[in-house]
Amino acid sequence: MSELDPAAFAGVRTGVLQAGEWVSLTDPKGHRKSLLLEPGKTFHTTRGGLAHDDVIGQPEGVVVSTVGGLDYMVFRPLLNEFIVSMPRKAAIIYPKDAAQILMRADVFPGARVLEAGVGSGGLSLALLRAIGPTGRLHSYERRSEFAEVAIANVDQFVGGRHPAWTITIGDLAEVIADEPVDRAILDMLAPWDCLAAVADVLVPGGILCCYVATTTQMGRVMDTVRAHGGFTEPKASEVSVRDWHAEGLAIRPGHGTTAHTGFLVLTRRLAPGVEAPMRKRRPAPGAYGADYVGPVPRNVRAEHLQASRQRAEEAG
Repeated sequence: MSELDPAAFAGVRTGVLQAGEWVSLTDPKGHRKSLLLEPGKTFHTTRGGLAHDDVIGQPEGVVVSTVGGLDYMVFRPLLNEFIVSMPRKAAIIYPKDAAQILMRADVFPGARVLEAGVGSGGLSLALLRAIGPTGRLHSYERRSEFAEVAIANVDQFVGGRHPAWTITIGDLAEVIADEPVDRAILDMLAPWDCLAAVADVLVPGGILCCYVATTTQMGRVMDTVRAHGGFTEPKASEVSVRDWHAEGLAIRPGHGTTAHTGFLVLTRRLAPGVEAPMRKRRPAPGAYGADYVGPVPRNVRAEHLQASRQRAEEAG
C-alpha cells in the first residue's frame, strides 16, 4: 500500500475485528453502543457481561450474546454513524447536510479546502475523506476547547493524524492563511464578516458554501454576496430526510424524520476584477425598507430602494 493511499486515511478497515478497533453493538431494539475492543475486558449490560475476547477475531456482522442472553450485532461504525455519536462540545453539521455540501460544493480528491467553524469535527471528517491524503483541508476554529475535541474525534476515526489536515485557532478574518483554495465552507454565526477575506484566497471558479441556522443569517449572507459583486447569484436551500416504515401492508412515514437543521448558501467566485452582471429587477416590496440595516445589493437601484422604503412606510 502506498504511503499516501487514500484507503489508509479513510477510516475504513476490513477483515476480522481486531483489538484496538472501535465497533458498534446493536441490540434487537436498534439501540447502538460503541465499544473499543481490548483483550481481557468485559462490556457490562443490564443483561450481563460481554467479553471483548468473544468479539476480537470475529468477522464483521457476527452476533454475540451477553451471559444473560442479550444478542448484539457487531459491525465497524460507518462514518455517518460515528459522526452522530462521537463526543462533542459544539453542534455538528449532520450527515444529511454534509453529503449535500460535498456534492453541491463539488469537493474532489486533491482539493484545497478552507473550513471555518470546525466545531466537533463532523464535517472535517467528511471533507478529509473526499479530498484524500493528497488534498489540503485548512480548518479554522476560534475556541481551542472545540478544536481539541475535533482533533480527538478525527484522530480516533482515521487512526492517527491525517496528513492533509491543518487546524488553526483564531478568528478567520484575522488569521486566514495567504494561500489559494478551491473550496471554502463557512459554518459560523456571521459568515458575512469573513466574505472579503475568503474572496481574496478563493480561486476563480471556486465555490463558497455557507451553512447557517436561521433565515435572518441566510438573508444577510446572500445580500452580502450580492453587494460584494465578485460572486455569482447565491442560491439557498435546506435538506429534509424522512424515513419510511414498510412491513406487509403497513407502509407509512417513519418516526425518524429529520427536518430543518440549517440552510446552505452556495455561490461561485468570479475572475479577478470581474463583477457579476446586474440583475435588472425591482426588489420585493419592503425588502429593503427603513428597518433593513444590512448591505444593499448592487442591482437595487437608488430609485427602487427609495420606492421600496416609501411603500413600506405607507403600508406600515
